[in-house]
Amino acid sequence: MTTQTTLLDQQTMKTVKATVPVLAEHGQAITSRFYERLFQSHPELKNIFNQTNQRKGKQPQALANAVYAAAANIDQLENILPVVKQIAHKHRSLNVKPEHYPIVGENLLGAMKDVLGDAATDEVIEAWGKAYQVIADVFIAVEKEMYQRAEEQPGGWKGYREFVVTDKIEESEVITSFYLKPSDNQSIPTFQAGQYITVKVEIPELPYTCQRQYSLSCKPNEEYFRISVKKEAATEKQPAGTVSSYLNESVIVGDKLSISAPAGDFVLDEKEQPLVLISGGVGLTPLTSMLETVIDQQPDREVYYIHAAQHEKVHGFKERVKSLEEQNNKVHVYTVYDKPFDRSLCDKTGYIDLPFLQSILPTKEASFYFCGPEPFMKAINDALKEWNVSEENINYEFFGPKGDIE
Repeated sequence: MTTQTTLLDQQTMKTVKATVPVLAEHGQAITSRFYERLFQSHPELKNIFNQTNQRKGKQPQALANAVYAAAANIDQLENILPVVKQIAHKHRSLNVKPEHYPIVGENLLGAMKDVLGDAATDEVIEAWGKAYQVIADVFIAVEKEMYQRAEEQPGGWKGYREFVVTDKIEESEVITSFYLKPSDNQSIPTFQAGQYITVKVEIPELPYTCQRQYSLSCKPNEEYFRISVKKEAATEKQPAGTVSSYLNESVIVGDKLSISAPAGDFVLDEKEQPLVLISGGVGLTPLTSMLETVIDQQPDREVYYIHAAQHEKVHGFKERVKSLEEQNNKVHVYTVYDKPFDRSLCDKTGYIDLPFLQSILPTKEASFYFCGPEPFMKAINDALKEWNVSEENINYEFFGPKGDIE
């Protein structure tokens, strides 16, 4: 990345960095306009971008954050390498290609002009054009390596591969698991606990294909993938989940789905220190995979699995996790319900907080993994920070576009 940055002259980097305050103020307006322009000129790209996240405003905010970070670190792009790799995993999973980057660049610069008006001088646009090309080249290079690894690994493939739904199991009132095996009956690649796949579906009433990323909810094995999908119902604040509704309501055993090879960097470590898994709602999916995996691969490691749900009827994998605890004396399971029907079925009512964590965990010297809705994630992160848990021991995964829980 350092060599890439040196392709930019000092004046270009100075001009880009000078736009940081402007992006902080107008970033989301610019990226919202960017998506408007993009989909007007290239409606076929709706196939790649999650339209539900567009309507919620999550995607523009995520892009604004990424653009802001790139501008602030334009002279030291190596500082954002972890973020680049995380986004590149998602791009590879969604089959983003090098030819998409010039389209994005053209519309991003156009959006800057539209929103900033006279402030978007020729000098600013020229500098950002140069900077964008350098940033795009970094992404393309990183993603090229990821595509090669995905295809060349044992059982791997390029793009999308057809899988058959061999089983469909209701895990709770709102979560359903889908067991997937390849239609060609050939081998599948192993994956790391915590990774996800992209599912591509054709929904009859929509003019474009839809792609969604779902965490793999089982431990790595040679026979099948499992995803566990929450049916996202409509609320006053957000529309119903397009793909989650389709999968839950319309897809049956025997149907075929196109999926990409496993991706993602939210993966289980192999340390010997205790492992703490904290999930909220359907955030349990990658953590269930981690739980099953650590039992299989590190049977002597102490594991604390803490799950929060609204109540017992929407608690997925409840019996499965309970049986794992009964079979393994290193596994300790705790449940928190906000509004339980039966208080005896949980260890705490309300929310997970620091006093509760300190009451059940013997040490803060552990690997913490958490996943769930954004307010839940922020609360857990704040609690761990207050406890002075080492930053290197805090690991989390967002649903959808990257948010901000700091």
